[in-house]
Amino acid sequence: MRVFLILFKKEFKQFFLTPFGWVVLALVLLMQGFSMTHAMEIMKDRPLAENFIFVSLHSPNFWFYFLFIFPLLTMRLFAEEDKAGTLETLMTAPVTTTQVVFSKYTAALCFYAMLWLPMLLHLKIFEWVSGNHAPHEPGHLLGTYTILMLIGAFFLAVGSLASALTSSQIVAGIITITALVMQFFLGLVPYYTGEGFQAVSIFHYVSIQEHLANSARGLLDTRPIIYFGSMAAIFLFLTHVALDFRRWKS
Repeated sequence: MRVFLILFKKEFKQFFLTPFGWVVLALVLLMQGFSMTHAMEIMKDRPLAENFIFVSLHSPNFWFYFLFIFPLLTMRLFAEEDKAGTLETLMTAPVTTTQVVFSKYTAALCFYAMLWLPMLLHLKIFEWVSGNHAPHEPGHLLGTYTILMLIGAFFLAVGSLASALTSSQIVAGIITITALVMQFFLGLVPYYTGEGFQAVSIFHYVSIQEHLANSARGLLDTRPIIYFGSMAAIFLFLTHVALDFRRWKS
C-alpha cells in the first residue's frame, strides 16, 4: 500500500506541476459554462419538462468536449514514460505491475473527478444571477455525478490501455478517441434501426447517451454499474497484460 501511495502521489502531482493539467481544467470549466449558459437560454425561452442539469448535459457542445477529456488525461500515462525511457526503469524496480497500473489509473480518475466539481459552482452562480434555485433536485445531481464517474472509469481504462500499447502520445490519443467515438455511435444505432431491430436491446444497454439521460433524471439502476464497472475492469486487466509483456521483454 505504501508503494501504491507513493506512485499515486507522484502521478497526481504531475497534473498540477505542469501547465497541461491546468489547461485541461480551464478548458472543461469553460465548456461547462457554455453548456449551462445554453441551458439557461433554452429554459428562458420556453418551459421544459426536463431539469436544468439534464438540459445542460444535452447541449450541442457537451459530447464534443466530454469525449476529448479522456485522451488528454490518459495519452501520457505510459506512452510518455516509454518514450523518455523511464518506463523500463520503473518496470524493473521493486514494484508490481498492478501497483503501476492502478496508481496511474487512480491518479487520472481522481483528477477527472475534480473536473466536475466546478459544476457545483456554476449552479451557485445560477442562483446568484437569477435569484432563484436552479431547477433541479438533489437526486438529479447525485445521478449525474454517479454516471459521470462510472463512464469516466470505463473511458479512462480504455485510454490507459491505448497509452500502454504505444510510445507515442499522439497515437495513444487517436486510438482512445476512435474507440470512444465508436462507443458513442453504438448508442445511436436504435435511433436509426428502430425498435424492431432484433438486437436493439444490446445497443440500449451499451448506450452511454441513454444511461446519462436516465441518471440525469434521477433514475438509477444496476445496469450501468455492472456494464461500466465490468468494462473498466476488463480494460485495466488488458493494460496489466500489456505492461507485463513489456516487463517480460526487458
